[in-house]
Amino acid sequence: MATKKKTLKKPTATAKAPTGIATASPQAPANAQAPQPDPSALSIGDLKNLAVTLDIASTRGAFKAAEMATVGFLYNKLSAFLAKVAPPEPAKEGEPTTTSTGGK
Repeated sequence: MATKKKTLKKPTATAKAPTGIATASPQAPANAQAPQPDPSALSIGDLKNLAVTLDIASTRGAFKAAEMATVGFLYNKLSAFLAKVAPPEPAKEGEPTTTSTGGK
């Protein structure tokens, strides 16, 4: 069986884009100027979540007795770092304040 080859006509590129219509530039996407965050970077929120995770895991008995000193040391170090670096959390509505009036 012999098949005939089809010849395709290539369109000519003589047509110009009409004036007044913006054409898209393939070099730079619209959001190319915004830097992408590093996916492996740790935030203060990540470190707070780690402290909570250590607390929950120790409460549930996830660590052996010999590991508790290391976990506790790491937890204390992380808590001290967060206290120094993280801004204090605002007081929630309905919670009593701890300011004293100096009366008695």
